[in-house]
Amino acid sequence: MSAAAATAEKKHNTGQRPGGDRSNVIQIGYRRPWLYKKQRQAIFTPKDKFGNPARFSYIEASTKAGKTAGCITWLAEKAILEGKPGRNYWWVAPIFPQAKIAFRRMKRAIPVFLNVKINETELSITLPNGAMIWFKGADKPDSLYGEDVHALVGDEASRMKEEAYHAMYSTLTATKAEARFIGNVKGRKNWFFRNARAAEAGQEGNAYYKITAYDAVAAHVLTMDIINQAKRDLPEHIFNELYLAEPTDDGGNPFGLQHIRACLGELSNEPPVAIGVDLAKSIDWTVAIALDRFGRVCGIERWQQVPWDVTEARLIKLIGRTPTLADSTGVGDPVVEKLQKNRTNVEGFKFTSLSKQQLMEGLATGIQAHRLLFPDGVLRAELDLFEYVSTRTGVRYSAPEGYHDDCVVALALAYRKWLEVMPTNGGIAPGGVERVSPWIG
Repeated sequence: MSAAAATAEKKHNTGQRPGGDRSNVIQIGYRRPWLYKKQRQAIFTPKDKFGNPARFSYIEASTKAGKTAGCITWLAEKAILEGKPGRNYWWVAPIFPQAKIAFRRMKRAIPVFLNVKINETELSITLPNGAMIWFKGADKPDSLYGEDVHALVGDEASRMKEEAYHAMYSTLTATKAEARFIGNVKGRKNWFFRNARAAEAGQEGNAYYKITAYDAVAAHVLTMDIINQAKRDLPEHIFNELYLAEPTDDGGNPFGLQHIRACLGELSNEPPVAIGVDLAKSIDWTVAIALDRFGRVCGIERWQQVPWDVTEARLIKLIGRTPTLADSTGVGDPVVEKLQKNRTNVEGFKFTSLSKQQLMEGLATGIQAHRLLFPDGVLRAELDLFEYVSTRTGVRYSAPEGYHDDCVVALALAYRKWLEVMPTNGGIAPGGVERVSPWIG
């Protein structure tokens, strides 16, 4: 937000104040600086996967795409419109010198006639309504605890310590306040990347947005010649992170991020030849994924926290006569048994550390050979986040703690079954396969 972009004017209010005093009431006419559509959606009106207003918005964005300017505008508006004495609004950057950059930009943006009080030492701005906007560094996370905050921006979040995120979260608890976490992509092994993937996968109350350099070019914020020069001058992985918001595969992902991207495509409208089902445990999701004869995903269904009889009835309808491999581990065993009474085409798969390793290595082979095609969204988000860790007893494959891998498991099961029914790698569907699954029409 710039001083030129933000305009305001003083005028007397003709309404009457309590007690009958009709004078000395000031209205402020304010025109928000111009923001392009993706900025406005991500910062001012974020929505989660269910279409509801999101409390937290995670924004992976290109450098110089306007994320900082948009969030300065958002935080200032929150403080001006909702502020009162005792209310605090925070801008948090990885280190104190970075917080100064946003502090200087907001100072220039706030109209002079508002008569705000500036504290250059503490990096704070006190508004006439008594609200205070603070600019803080996150290099000492313990210093962030204790305060109640009514709106917060976490800047350069991918470069911020995870302990700082925990501290920021705690300051928003009592107030139930909103936050915007923004930054360039910086590898996969950081809390911002993981939280962005969870929001992208449909975590309730959280929104995810990606703003690339090409979005900024389309909005006339950047020029294509600048982007083309950056592409020429910078190493590919640096350009992808800074301008395309695409993470570097910094180890730990068994599939390879570049191979995951190479397998992205539209949902197939052909009938299924193989289905994989991962059954929910506790707060996980039940996921069913279907592949067509060419290895393209032609259906994805996922649901959460419903009675087992509802899940069983739904799966019976979805599976139809399509060959299916379903998780029969633990609570999945009786469910699969009931499915098999109605559908003889259902086979169970019991997970052990060894069987999961073999299953995931098979999926990795398929993805790296680009034999699979799947749509962008929750499945791709889970694949990006999936990781492996070498242990003394072998390799452990899973999502990071606190995140889901149900879609990955369902895809791996579907691919295992696909290899059985399509031994020649596609082209001719097994006899009798029809389009029977409701979710693909």
